[in-house]
Amino acid sequence: MRWLACAEDDLPAGLAWLSDRERSRLDELRFTKRRTEFLLRRWTGKRAVSSALGRPVDDDGALARVELLNHPSGAPYVEIDGRPAGADVSLTDRAGCAVGLVGAAGVGTLGVDLELVEPRSEGFVTDFLTRAEVDYVRGRRSAAGEDGWQCAANLVWSAKEAALKVLRVGLRADTRSVEVAIEEARRPDGWGSLAVRVAGGEELPGWWRRDGSFVLTVAFASPHDPPGLMAGGVDLVAVQPVHSWLSDPTVP
Repeated sequence: MRWLACAEDDLPAGLAWLSDRERSRLDELRFTKRRTEFLLRRWTGKRAVSSALGRPVDDDGALARVELLNHPSGAPYVEIDGRPAGADVSLTDRAGCAVGLVGAAGVGTLGVDLELVEPRSEGFVTDFLTRAEVDYVRGRRSAAGEDGWQCAANLVWSAKEAALKVLRVGLRADTRSVEVAIEEARRPDGWGSLAVRVAGGEELPGWWRRDGSFVLTVAFASPHDPPGLMAGGVDLVAVQPVHSWLSDPTVP
């Protein structure tokens, strides 16, 4: 498993790196936010898949042959020249930054989610989290003040989203149908472990990290070591969150 992060500023001016099908999909999007997120996820995902497979990452023609498409569930999958790529991928974006998580095909379903450490209300926490998760978030406020609360609330939410991607249901499911347990201790590489219990007894293992303004979580259908960071991306610690679409919300 490997991961790559890219920022909105990394997007090229042209669109030659998109496939014809991706261009057609982009043309259907009328809101700037959705277009920017579409482009950023694909730019990040194509570069991550290409790097993982030893393909060129700075050649528009080569990147256009790597297509990031979506199953009816919304889960992404990869084709190269119209054929399965031999890699599994999960994508996420938040506040002008995107992350692509790549694993070899057949290693099991994977999910990744990136969240901004931003204010979350007491109502948000009690409405969307389980009793045990609420206790955890409140405990982090007692231990580390408001930053502890905000980090914990967004971390639990992120882990839920990563797990629901593994289950291929996304936020169509009740967020309380999965329950997150966080291990506070972190490894020297910045990753800490987590587990997500699913209604019915299944448990999904995963990992989390805090980098600057962001929390990043990954979840898997079966145990895996934390993903390694690919070269050629941005350091999340240095990324300043942006919401560029606010100045021009619709496409002319």
